[in-house]
Amino acid sequence: MKTLYLDMVGGIAGDMLLGLLIDLGLEQTDLELTLKQLPIDGWRLQVNREQRLGITGTRLQVILTGAEQPRRRWREIDALIAGTNLSSSVKTKAREVFRQMGKAEAKVHGKPIEDIHFHEVGAVDAIIDIVGSVYGLERLGIEQLVGGTAPLGFGSCQTAHGNYPLPAPATVELLGGWPVRDAACDKELVTPTGAALLATLATSAPLPEMQLKRTAYGIGGWELPDRPNLIRGLLGETDSATLNRDSVVVLETHIDDADPETLGFLMERLLEAGALDVGFSPLQMKKNRPGCRITVISPPLNEATLAHLVLRETGSGGVRTQIVQRYKFQRRLEKIETEFGPVTIKLFFDGENLSHATPEYDECCNLAREKSLPFPEVQRRIRNAIDAHFFLPTDTP
Repeated sequence: MKTLYLDMVGGIAGDMLLGLLIDLGLEQTDLELTLKQLPIDGWRLQVNREQRLGITGTRLQVILTGAEQPRRRWREIDALIAGTNLSSSVKTKAREVFRQMGKAEAKVHGKPIEDIHFHEVGAVDAIIDIVGSVYGLERLGIEQLVGGTAPLGFGSCQTAHGNYPLPAPATVELLGGWPVRDAACDKELVTPTGAALLATLATSAPLPEMQLKRTAYGIGGWELPDRPNLIRGLLGETDSATLNRDSVVVLETHIDDADPETLGFLMERLLEAGALDVGFSPLQMKKNRPGCRITVISPPLNEATLAHLVLRETGSGGVRTQIVQRYKFQRRLEKIETEFGPVTIKLFFDGENLSHATPEYDECCNLAREKSLPFPEVQRRIRNAIDAHFFLPTDTP
């Protein structure tokens, strides 16, 4: 399967990713004709071959040619993209990227997403970068996007709200759960737009085994003395069985003196602290004592925090850990219309094919309380809406 690995040598931004896709063979004329479907005027693309520390790649810039662009709310951008003639998959993915950006901004500013004005990220260049990148990935037939560790610069940058710390607060929100490292640099290497594209479209994993076909470079705007400001793309064919794979840490301990209330509280704390899953299994331990095996599945970066929680809350003398590989389907969140209104569902993809979809548990709980309906009935009705939306034929006689 056609896989693109993003090696963020000098960071990631929307224009860097789009430049990388052009460097991989995306035709500029084709891209511009597609982007002209957006109801936005006053821009053009400038594409040049440039070098950073001797490495040549493609530099893309969105040049503004008209009056100052208006500030746009998330809902305006969402409607703008939805109203185009782009393919449904491009529209869906591009809208989801902006929705994730909106959620991050809303959390940072403590406001509902509907009240968020996109300043820098809502400018025309961000819309072009996002829609263009999503289109480019589809046009090049990229079936799997994988990303490595994101290098974060530190310092400050000027925004519409004033002088902000780096990484920008929205960038930090968007990269929650993504592996990051200190780049020892005072420049903004990962922008909110780049972080949103990465977090929404890519899977975090080491470089997968692949038959390497091509390497390309997307050039950024910084001239850095100690590293090239660019993103490298490794394009190749991977075995479908190895595509959706990443590393997790399994933490485990045995205890024989914890009451059920302690275990229940521990599970809540572990999930709040970032555990992917928590399980309890009965054991027969030494001295014929009935006991419990606590198993925690953790992202690698949360290992120490979760181990400390288990030790502190249970009094256990030690926690065993091991790094394991897991296979998984790609997943994406999407809202669909139901009789209850818009409801968030999880979509699971086997390659490019939708395998199955499930409603979000928390939203089902809230609807059951709000509508005074049994939880299974709420789930049943939403599953019916999922079937009608994704799996049932629409051209019935």
